[in-house]
Amino acid sequence: MSSTVPTAAGLDTPSTPLRPAAVRADVSVPVETSTGTVTARMLSFTGLVDGREHIALVFGERQRDIPLVRVHSECLTGDVFGSGRCDCGPQLREALDLLARHGGVLLYLRQEGRGIGLYNKLDAYLLQDGGLDTFEANRKLNFADDLRDYRPAAQMLAALSVDAIQLLTNNPDKARQLTDSGVEVRSTRSTGAFVRSTNRGYLLAKREVAGHRIELPDPERT
Repeated sequence: MSSTVPTAAGLDTPSTPLRPAAVRADVSVPVETSTGTVTARMLSFTGLVDGREHIALVFGERQRDIPLVRVHSECLTGDVFGSGRCDCGPQLREALDLLARHGGVLLYLRQEGRGIGLYNKLDAYLLQDGGLDTFEANRKLNFADDLRDYRPAAQMLAALSVDAIQLLTNNPDKARQLTDSGVEVRSTRSTGAFVRSTNRGYLLAKREVAGHRIELPDPERT
């Protein structure tokens, strides 16, 4: 199995000061949520540190001084196809519903499989089927536990003139990276616990290995 991820040459390293990014396009898009269709602004950017095509969705005509922000890493299997191996799809839908009701910003980062890419993620699934957890599978493929880089999210927020946020996440590393990149994380709000029999081991590994704040109900209830 391959364990390589294409990277762009000449990108800044984590120790390099972040360069300013700018909004490239700002388009109104109707977005389906559980409570109906709402209009959001969908924005693309130039100057992002990793050169990827990340996007932002901004909900609400007037943003609060400290908007609710969800930084969501792409998960094709969960977000699009409804895979039960993770909780990504339900987290995305929860965020869209909250932002549609209360306003705020969704940053959708193209960092499939905690940064290892789609094909490598499927290779990792095969290893998980053999008994490894999600982090052990990454290591078996010679990847770190989590390769995601949240500096582009900080650049996107700066381009939107947002410097302080309420962050919707269970992941302490996300808040830490954003803070290190100059974003003031005023508070964090946990996502729901979207537990089913097919993703319980995955969620347990995220809690025990990566320190995610996830409340897991008794196994008999899932």
